[in-house]
Amino acid sequence: MTTWPYPLWVAHRGAGLLAPENTLAAFRVGAGHGYRAFECDVKLSADGVPFLLHDATLQRTTPERGRASDRSWDQLSRLDAGGWHSRGFAGEPIPSFEAIARYCLRNGFALNIEIKPTPGDEAETGRVVAREAARLWAGEALKPLLSSFKPDALAAARDSAAELPRALLLDSLRDGWFDEAQSLGCVAVVTHYGLIDAAVLARVHGAGLRALVYTVNDPAEARRLVGLGIDGIITDAVNRFSPGVAVHD
Repeated sequence: MTTWPYPLWVAHRGAGLLAPENTLAAFRVGAGHGYRAFECDVKLSADGVPFLLHDATLQRTTPERGRASDRSWDQLSRLDAGGWHSRGFAGEPIPSFEAIARYCLRNGFALNIEIKPTPGDEAETGRVVAREAARLWAGEALKPLLSSFKPDALAAARDSAAELPRALLLDSLRDGWFDEAQSLGCVAVVTHYGLIDAAVLARVHGAGLRALVYTVNDPAEARRLVGLGIDGIITDAVNRFSPGVAVHD
């Protein structure tokens, strides 16, 4: 990818602080603040339907408990994923991946899909999410970026839909991270913002890869990263950072 097609500013989990994360409502709030690129977490239901949820369990963002992947999509689709956030979002459903994909496609938005498998489901989740993304974005010039902390999920995504760009997510620069990203055919790495300095960025760019960071909510940190030449900034602070402005006060 010689030309990077994605916007600099990416709304985390939709607009996951101002609205219930990983819901269509959150995407609409982010879009209302001018964002045109979004990040979300995708996993599989018991019957293999990709849907949006960050946690392996339901209790933080719905009234239910237990592993989400133990429920069918029919059961999951009826849960309230908004009431935990605030009364105004009560009744907001968990969205299917297809619903979010069609929203982004209809509006011309870019999407960073974090493959977020339930432990033990890494390869299957990577395979299904990539397959469905390839189907939904068939014929589109702007493809979604598939990312994951789980190399097995990225390997399965590569084998399922090699044409989709991939990124390795990192919460530390563990031994072998750079070789791992290259062996997986990644076009980018996405790291915690504190891991990026000039030397790391130079190494990534020197290999022809791009570097994105999560989750930047502090203007001073955003200015530092923009000054270094970062390629993407994932943020919760959609009401603080204008996506049309590179450097913020």
